[in-house]
Amino acid sequence: MSTEIKCTIRHPVPDLPYKEITKAILGPSYELSLVICGDKLARAINIKHRQKSYKPNVLSFPYSKTEGEIFLNVPCAEREAHKYGVRLKARMALLFIHGCFHLAGHKHGSKMEALEQKMLKKYGL
Repeated sequence: MSTEIKCTIRHPVPDLPYKEITKAILGPSYELSLVICGDKLARAINIKHRQKSYKPNVLSFPYSKTEGEIFLNVPCAEREAHKYGVRLKARMALLFIHGCFHLAGHKHGSKMEALEQKMLKKYGL
């Protein structure tokens, strides 16, 4: 398993157990590229690959059954954390977990939400 993390912004980012979460959700042989980014890059990727012009909080791109990429938008996570009255670390954890479950093939719905909550509890997030 490999989790490569690239930060493209000059902004403090909460420390999360990215590698452990990746392994728990996607398995020990999954190759994940995590890009911690800002609004500008997230929006550009969203336009290019999804033809949508908003600034997304997280984007997941599966490249194969054992390889994928996640773009995690920190400024958007900050705004949402403030809006929902939660800590930034908790919001980023949920978004990262959400992205991992999409890479694992899950779709939005109550089953995915239950799995996300289970994972947050497992890591005390």
